[in-house]
Amino acid sequence: MSNLKILAKETAIYGISSIVGKFMNYLLVPLYTYILQNTADYGIVTNLYAWTALLLVILTYGTETGFFRFANKEGYDAPTVYKTIGLTVLATSTLFAVLCVVFQQPIANGLGYADHANFIAMMAVTVAMDAFACIPFAYLRYQKRPIVFACLKLLFVALNIGFNILFLLILKKQDVTYVFVSNILATAIQTLILIPFTLPKGGQFSWATLKEVLRYSLPLLILGVAGIMNQTLDRIIFPYLYTGTDAQAQLGIYGACFKVAMVMMMFTQAFRYAYEPFVFAKHKDRNSVEAYAEAMKYYIIFSLMILLGVIFYLDIFKYIIGSAYWEGLKIVPVVLWTYVFQGIYFNLSFWYKLTDETKWGAYFSLIGLVITLVLQLIGVPLIGYWASCGSSLVCFFVIMLLSYFMGRKRLNIPYDLKSIGAYTVLTLGLLALYYGGDYYVQMLPQPWNTVVHYSLGTILLLIYIALFYRFDLRALLRKQ
Repeated sequence: MSNLKILAKETAIYGISSIVGKFMNYLLVPLYTYILQNTADYGIVTNLYAWTALLLVILTYGTETGFFRFANKEGYDAPTVYKTIGLTVLATSTLFAVLCVVFQQPIANGLGYADHANFIAMMAVTVAMDAFACIPFAYLRYQKRPIVFACLKLLFVALNIGFNILFLLILKKQDVTYVFVSNILATAIQTLILIPFTLPKGGQFSWATLKEVLRYSLPLLILGVAGIMNQTLDRIIFPYLYTGTDAQAQLGIYGACFKVAMVMMMFTQAFRYAYEPFVFAKHKDRNSVEAYAEAMKYYIIFSLMILLGVIFYLDIFKYIIGSAYWEGLKIVPVVLWTYVFQGIYFNLSFWYKLTDETKWGAYFSLIGLVITLVLQLIGVPLIGYWASCGSSLVCFFVIMLLSYFMGRKRLNIPYDLKSIGAYTVLTLGLLALYYGGDYYVQMLPQPWNTVVHYSLGTILLLIYIALFYRFDLRALLRKQ
């Protein structure tokens, strides 16, 4: 089986679990947005989960990527690397959880949730368990056990949904508190079940290994913190920058509409799960750069196809969230493009990971963070969440270009820029036809405007798929 076919197979398995899992989680979005009719309540969820994403990066401090690097490096024993990193992350995560529980009230006061200190305690324990679980999940990916990985991820989703339905619908506990209660219960059960699947044979804790791993991984911590802040800073600082009286309500609308674009994030995440171990294992192969280039090309092709699908059928996707949140739907195309640039940047990032020059990743992320912060400081008081999503778009576009041009000098990967450019132009052209045509379609009487609207989007999407099949997919299938 060819390397690209193996990558595609594992991406499909991770993707199915991610897509099914995210789709099941989508069920929570309408549950929250229809039950929590006060958009400010969903604003609390959006804000604290943004903090959770940032804390998760801090608590793993780059060791997930460090594990893949050293588990595949000559002179290192994979079980020893795994056990060393796993025990270290367990210790630091436990310490974090204990400190947050002890000081939950002062932390809550500082974040503006003085009446909800219990949210802080639950969030801290949940993120500590998640941080520890990242390493066993990485071990499953290293062992190429995507089915076990997928089942455990789906187990969490099923548990989380089950607890939310139990508390919010069956027991009628329609309060934000039970969103966090459901999450902590589901995370605890998943972690307990995960551990037996990831106990390695042999290996022992090694201070020498830990020293080398941290030397490699700590620059990735700076990269990771800056990177995740590029993704979540908008939701963390929005309440402090927005000058209106309904900051939490506007944040709730922004957070809910972000969820509509999650289809793109699902694909990017599924690709990442399969691609990261693939890259480090493939690095020893003399033809590795060609494989990286081909993977990049098909990632972009599929991500642009998803972007078109979501935009053309946005009037259907919008029902994921309650109508109280629909005023923010216009940001969805911007968010989709942001995810495309973010995924390309992730693909490009391997030149500095494979050459052990992880400091470059930190530089790029810090540049992106400055862009994000400056644009939000200027824009949010003026145009609200439009500045939030716009700053993310600009951030990832700039650091994507920086990584590409710097990477060409250090690990020359022969990307098929001609095809990538052609599909990008094709996508922009189809979008122009869609928006231009839809302007006149809306002038038609009902129900013809609805029929023609969806017909137009479907025809344009089929044109993209047909051209993809004609020029690339057919040849790829023959080669496989």
